[in-house]
Amino acid sequence: MNAKRVGADAIAAKGWLASYKWLLLRRTVQIAVLALFLLGPLAGIWIVKGNLNYSVTLGFLPLTDPYVALQSLLTGQVPERLGLIGAAIVLVFYLLVGGRVYCSWVCPVNIVTDTAGWLRRRLGIKGSVHLARNTRYWILGMTLVGSAASGILLWELINPVSMLHRGLIFGLGFAWVIVLMIFLFDLFVMSRGWCGRLCPVGAFYSLLGRWSPVRVSAPARAACNDCMDCFEVCPEPQVIRPALKGAATGAGPVILSPACTNCGRCIDVCSKDVFRFGTRFSNGVPANEAAPTDGALPLNS
Repeated sequence: MNAKRVGADAIAAKGWLASYKWLLLRRTVQIAVLALFLLGPLAGIWIVKGNLNYSVTLGFLPLTDPYVALQSLLTGQVPERLGLIGAAIVLVFYLLVGGRVYCSWVCPVNIVTDTAGWLRRRLGIKGSVHLARNTRYWILGMTLVGSAASGILLWELINPVSMLHRGLIFGLGFAWVIVLMIFLFDLFVMSRGWCGRLCPVGAFYSLLGRWSPVRVSAPARAACNDCMDCFEVCPEPQVIRPALKGAATGAGPVILSPACTNCGRCIDVCSKDVFRFGTRFSNGVPANEAAPTDGALPLNS
């Protein structure tokens, strides 16, 4: 007998659209962002000039990737005033909404890795090499130290996002080889390997979002039926358990890990509506879990 497809219970309970709402919104945002960057060079419509490293929108709004700006500073090259303003704008935005929102809502490589993960589940591919989750932080540190030592923006030499942009504009080339390697790595070698274990950009943005107020929460965790669908679709499944299963230890229902990408897929696939978006400040133990502090039974009125 075939195994139940992930999300099937959610579709049966809430319908297809509600079970893919956040995924569809993410894909719309990712494709829209990519399209805005490509409209200029491909169609001559310059709403946005530049790329995800540095851009100017509508001729006045600068946006700079703070990771690139930091590498530039370490090489001894101070970005121009607009570049620094753009980095400050991006820093404030991701400090508020959660750093790894960049990974799930903006980065076009996320579409590649999500596709590999979906195909891996459909094909039933099991087994995976093991890399520690902090490997990406070591890579982040090496790119920063290496940039300072060499005077070169090291990550930009192999940044798959920049390569993907160039590939879409100028046609097939080495950029597509890099993107294909990431796809095959996640499909056959390591589940969620690129974003979860290797990418220094995700590591950098997770540091930015460590104290961000916007969080996914599991306020209805008492209704969880242990279907495990949320763990199956989550790109960082280790972040779910402390909030979802924290009733026994008195932990609150908010997912506080900076590794969470706020992708919303756990909300989509849950047939019991356990999860929702909220803030880190709503982390009290839900009322239906609170036990009497003195061990006494409540009195009848």
